[in-house]
Amino acid sequence: MFSRLLYAIAFFHSVVQERRTFGALGWNIPYGFNESDFDISVQQLQMFINEYTNNPYEAISYLTGECNYGGRVTDDWDRRLIVTILADFINPKVVEDMNYSFSSAGTCYGLPRKNEYQHYIDHINALPQFHPPEVCGLHSNAGITRDLQSSNLLLNSIIKVEGEGSASGGETDHLLILVSGDILAKLPNIFDLEAAKRKFPVEYTESMNTVLVQEMERFNKLLMVMKKSLQDIQKAIQGLVIMTTDLEMLANSLLLGRIPASWEKVSYPSLKSLPNYVSDFVERLQFLQKWFDDGKPHSFWISGFFFTQAFLTGAKQNFARKYTIPIDQLTFDFEVLKFSEVIKPPSDGIYVYGMFTDGARWHRAQHSLVELQPKILYDVMPLMWLQPVLASDFDEGGRYKCPLYKTSERRGVLSTTGHSTNYVLPFLLNTRMPPSHWIKRSVALLCQLD
Repeated sequence: MFSRLLYAIAFFHSVVQERRTFGALGWNIPYGFNESDFDISVQQLQMFINEYTNNPYEAISYLTGECNYGGRVTDDWDRRLIVTILADFINPKVVEDMNYSFSSAGTCYGLPRKNEYQHYIDHINALPQFHPPEVCGLHSNAGITRDLQSSNLLLNSIIKVEGEGSASGGETDHLLILVSGDILAKLPNIFDLEAAKRKFPVEYTESMNTVLVQEMERFNKLLMVMKKSLQDIQKAIQGLVIMTTDLEMLANSLLLGRIPASWEKVSYPSLKSLPNYVSDFVERLQFLQKWFDDGKPHSFWISGFFFTQAFLTGAKQNFARKYTIPIDQLTFDFEVLKFSEVIKPPSDGIYVYGMFTDGARWHRAQHSLVELQPKILYDVMPLMWLQPVLASDFDEGGRYKCPLYKTSERRGVLSTTGHSTNYVLPFLLNTRMPPSHWIKRSVALLCQLD
């Protein structure tokens, strides 16, 4: 028993280490799991087997997953993941089933037939040199994502070196004038907040009016920073103002096609390149402008909000005030719709669109999560209905609890409101497979792609 569970813990240690190479698909936050975590887990395993007559799987799982390895885990979704992974390695089948395998990738990822030292050595030496992502619980496409990340890191380093090369000052100045002028030409005027407040006044029964005005305020702040910095860089090139350190950093970002740091300080999270970021920003402004011109939309582009949590709270608040229910007693239930266009809003709740699945895809006919197609990394999520319901009456019903993030980086920092700057909320999605399968796949919803 000890030798089989020892091998299982060693295999588990390798898996949690290997998952770090897959970036956010492996762990939201890269943790420094090390030999001390493994050593203490083995010592505790030996103690439990020697001192307890019953098989203490639950105690071993708790100490290993929640204390030894889990003690390093700070993200709630990563904690769920590590406990789910460990369940495949610490369970009665590891000891009782001679054909038990830790992965569907091949029988070589099981245990040796005989519990003898040399058989374990031979079994380990027979393992492949390179292992597919399925060994770590991930889809084969995760290998593509890992390779893309490595390639992008290399290319970004090359671009940075080239960007700091010996281009002549005249050429650089001309390029900066062109880039800054092109961006300025795409940026619209700031929103008229007074007109917005008159057309969408504060109403007890319609919280979305306040959401719209607040979103306009946030986007105005970013829009003004972008316009002023671009105008200042043009003036500095023309010799009208001094080229400060901040302007030099801005110029370098424009030349390298990256989002300037001064913009990121007042911006929503984004991993896009500068041209894609500007296009995305303009689309968000157009979404709000259409809302202002045509009135409250029947369905909302959830990815287009600056502060998505305020929008979701507004939807709950409308329901709470309509039915005189305390808002803290409400939660969202979720339904993926079979139609893509709506002619009127729902009687309660909101329709949202604009999300992408990462790690799985949504099967329109089966109406459930299924595996990704080979070499297709993301899938567009259909229209969804978020319906407020009483938390006391809410039932997950075996659905997969899928986190929604603003970017593919997934991890963020806590803001002053107590929310992560990246995480939005969990969705519940139908699945014909056990939710643990998608947990190991690190399936999530994303508001935007890179």
